Amino acid sequence: MSRTGAFLALVLVLGAAARAQDRPSGEVRLLFTGDILLSRQVQRELERRKVSPWAAMAELFQHADWVGGNFEGAVGPASGCLPSANPCFAAPESSIELIRQAGFRALTIENNHAGDLGAAAREQTLAAFRESGILALDFDSSPQFLRFGNTTVGLVAIATVKGADGRAQRIPSIEVAQKLRLASALANLVVVSIHWGTELLDWPSAAQREQAAWLVAHGAGLILGHHPHVVQAPACIGGHPVFFSLGNHVFDQKYPETKAGLIADCRISGRRLRCSGIPTHTDPGTSMPELVQRPRGAVDSLASCAPELGAGLQIGGTTIKPEPWAPGQPSEGLVLDGWKNGELKWRSRRQRLVALEAAPLAGRDHDLLLFTLERHASPIDHEVGIRPYVYAVGAHGLIAQWRGSALAWPLLDAVVDRDGTLCALHRGDSFVALDPSQATTRVARYRWNGFGFTGGEGQPADKCERLFR
Repeated sequence: MSRTGAFLALVLVLGAAARAQDRPSGEVRLLFTGDILLSRQVQRELERRKVSPWAAMAELFQHADWVGGNFEGAVGPASGCLPSANPCFAAPESSIELIRQAGFRALTIENNHAGDLGAAAREQTLAAFRESGILALDFDSSPQFLRFGNTTVGLVAIATVKGADGRAQRIPSIEVAQKLRLASALANLVVVSIHWGTELLDWPSAAQREQAAWLVAHGAGLILGHHPHVVQAPACIGGHPVFFSLGNHVFDQKYPETKAGLIADCRISGRRLRCSGIPTHTDPGTSMPELVQRPRGAVDSLASCAPELGAGLQIGGTTIKPEPWAPGQPSEGLVLDGWKNGELKWRSRRQRLVALEAAPLAGRDHDLLLFTLERHASPIDHEVGIRPYVYAVGAHGLIAQWRGSALAWPLLDAVVDRDGTLCALHRGDSFVALDPSQATTRVARYRWNGFGFTGGEGQPADKCERLFR
């Protein structure tokens, strides 16, 4: 880590400690805003008035442990805009300093404007924010993890709305399920930031409700939605808070409905999550929001929605936690920490993890093993692909039991069932004739024999099919 990164990390830790003194012991407060635009008319207003859009939010942000939001656009010159029927949001580099000074600790940059300046500018935007000490999160770098005392929060960024570069994710999909599975295995709370829905529609569509239910079923503990540019009322879905749309936070749209926003205000206390909304309003002729006093008697639709945090990952008395994100840290790969009796006992190498789980591969009468999916290149098939690994958890770290064979066919996903059966979703091609574009798939079952996996072809896989829906 660079000296600058280390200094910024220290500032974040000290700031969080100071803020925690103002609240009940052990409580963690997370804030997340709606859409943030710092180009077009917003940029002109900033140049003219020379004042922060968050002047009215200073005290609120100061009393939070963490503040996040959704950044619409890419940092760079407007001359780099890709041809598109939609507007291009090219923000100046000075935007980053404004956001940092306001107190934001993270921004999701996975939306239909993140690719307005092309793939290279998307990567440059991510890098520029991270260099300033702000976690910039897209789908590829998800999940990232934060640690607040003994609580680990996993962040996943998703966009279902295509942008100028054509990028978007599908729900349901194998890729999204894997991100959620990895996050929920390692975190006590999984927060999903999602760009979805229909612009200017002030109620969640049927598709949003279906997607929310699927996300919760696959591990999401809190969903924070954006893109409609108007507030959609939050709801409790499957026992978990879902903010379907937080509306605009800093934006230049003129319709009256787009001048209202909502800040998700979530507290972690007593191993439970409780959320409410802080309304904001932006006056005509400006893009700078102000806080709105909640009307007396207002009904909070999330008042009774208080899910319990997950237990985290434990094997043989060792709690396995992901190294939390910090400025200067590599954006790819995760380091796993092994904790026992409140002490850090070991750290793993940085791994390109796709998924992991504590698995009863050797049977219920034996210790759990750590089953992982990792992304590696192979000298055999010359492909960067998903490879399964098995580890025992020892006193000094992970002990490899089986390394990286791709089973009978090229692998898309794999999950261990409750009885220790490995259910694998394979591509339809083979190692003899590789064809990654092959659209067909096959499901196979395997059993751990202590040295590797046996099974595959000819094994009935009916019970495995449901795991990949």
